[in-house]
Amino acid sequence: MKNKLLFSIGTAALLLCAGSLSAQAPNLGSAAGFVLFTSNGALTNTGLSHLTGHVGSNSGSSTGFGNVNGVMNNNNGASALCSGDLLTAYGQLNATIATFFPAPLLGNGQTLNAGIYSISGNSTMNLILNLDAQTNANAVFIIKIQGSFSANAASQVVLLNGAKACNVFWKVEGLVSLAAGTKMKGTIVANNAAINISSGAELEGRALSTTGAITINNILAYTPIGCGSPVLTGPAAPNLASTVCYALFSGNGALTNTGNTYATGDVGTNVGLTTGFNPLNITGTIHPIPDGSTGACAADLLNVYTYLNTLPMDIELLYPVQFGNSLVLTPHTYSLNGGTILTDTLFLDGGNNPNGVFVIAINGALSTSTYAQVVLTNGTQSKNVFWKIDGAVNINNFSKFKGTIVCNNGAVSLNKGMKLDGRAFTTNGAFATDSINVTMPVGCNTGTTTAPTIVTQPVDKTVCKDSSAVFSVVATGSGLTYQWRKGSTNLVNGGSVTGATSASLKISPVAIADASALYNVIVSGSAAPSSTSSSVSLVVNNCSTVGIEVFSAVNGNKTASLFPNPFSNSITLKMVDVSQVNNSELRIYNVIGVQVLVMRIKDKSTTLEANFPAGVYFYDISNETGILQSGRIISTK
Repeated sequence: MKNKLLFSIGTAALLLCAGSLSAQAPNLGSAAGFVLFTSNGALTNTGLSHLTGHVGSNSGSSTGFGNVNGVMNNNNGASALCSGDLLTAYGQLNATIATFFPAPLLGNGQTLNAGIYSISGNSTMNLILNLDAQTNANAVFIIKIQGSFSANAASQVVLLNGAKACNVFWKVEGLVSLAAGTKMKGTIVANNAAINISSGAELEGRALSTTGAITINNILAYTPIGCGSPVLTGPAAPNLASTVCYALFSGNGALTNTGNTYATGDVGTNVGLTTGFNPLNITGTIHPIPDGSTGACAADLLNVYTYLNTLPMDIELLYPVQFGNSLVLTPHTYSLNGGTILTDTLFLDGGNNPNGVFVIAINGALSTSTYAQVVLTNGTQSKNVFWKIDGAVNINNFSKFKGTIVCNNGAVSLNKGMKLDGRAFTTNGAFATDSINVTMPVGCNTGTTTAPTIVTQPVDKTVCKDSSAVFSVVATGSGLTYQWRKGSTNLVNGGSVTGATSASLKISPVAIADASALYNVIVSGSAAPSSTSSSVSLVVNNCSTVGIEVFSAVNGNKTASLFPNPFSNSITLKMVDVSQVNNSELRIYNVIGVQVLVMRIKDKSTTLEANFPAGVYFYDISNETGILQSGRIISTK
């Protein structure tokens, strides 16, 4: 019994000891916010590197860096604090007791579990090194290398089963060299040695040196998230007040459009005229002259601008003319002090926080390259992106822009083919658009009013000439109004049309000329935006006509022939108007309007297997503009 008790006590002691030897992450302090840092040495960048996190040296300079999604801290209070915190973290890593002693060559498919590892001399990583957390979200990996560390080209660290880059630490007592294409994970702490990261390498973590130069070339590096890192929320969004219902607006200046511009939201100006917009293309209200709504919008816009203009800056982007170029930003308030040119692509990364707010304050004009684009990733929403611009705005052709543009005392030009997911305002300046597409973010609700939503769409109809056809829509919202259209032409009550401005449209009696595939309705309400239904078809058959080869065609021009008529087992469709090959389709209905065949017309002549029961059938040939020809055929089977 005594031996068993001693054995049990010994086993418990071993288990307790093993637990006490588990890896513990060091306290990085302020160094956690740096992606690149050296306490003593220069930082040098070559090429176009993309960095998220602070960059700096406490005794040295930084050269060759473009816009960094972080603060450049050289020889200042922040760098001094980081230097002290880094030395503390190094001491904690150096004091850990290793329990595993791998060979100097890491990788080649090797898998390491959480723990403290020590290599007595120089080390190299080749191909793939797996770090497996074994489903433990708090698993910590510490790899201590008592010499230099190099990673061969295209080698990579792979995190498995919940392992996190924020819990991986490399303590290196020599030169760190990451070759081209390396994908590295974790925080690298080099003691009294340089760090070199080559072109195309990626680092999810940090590269920190107690003393030594850091040299990078065309890399992607970003501080890891998790392990207590803050969730980025950015500043509070401004209160848009009445501006929330406008897509395009000038507080003082003409608003003019050229070409076919489509917009969801109101358009207008408070001083001058709004011209050139087609009401059929605007889902909202066009304010042709100033009114009460534009007055309120102008006043509220000044408040929005003042709020954005007085926000404290988080990060200054130092090179305004190099803006874009695949730069990645996170929820913050950014400042650019000068005329800014957006070239190629700007990524706005919400960090999986859909409420993260971005404010980009430009103290100068903004222009873009052709085909420039703002791309939202990881949960970012356009309603949470704001651009404050003190100068003219010129968004070039075919650009794709996201967010609310608030221009102060500058003209705005949104050029041909440009797409805006957001809003564009100027407090004072002319505003010109040319064949653009604007989608205003959801949010234009006042009090208890709600924007209209179509819950039941109208459906296609097939009727006989001289009978009746009724289209209906069901919508929800406040203060609903309706406008039925045939294509983009508003229908009016009179003749055979009733209910053109109600939830149900009736055409009685129906004529052959009423046939169309483009019937739709716009539902508006007391809150923008309006809602447009899907387009539906009205097929009109000449049911009472007797005779063979009876058809009705647009302008009397025959599109196709169907023969023989009557037919038995098959019928041939021969296109007379060959321009409609690949552009039209054939539909056949029985006498009660049930569709029995539909076919895309792909050849000049097509023989159809038509084993229909004996009787009369009706057909139509249509394209995207409507019905081209309709008629009757007879099966004798």
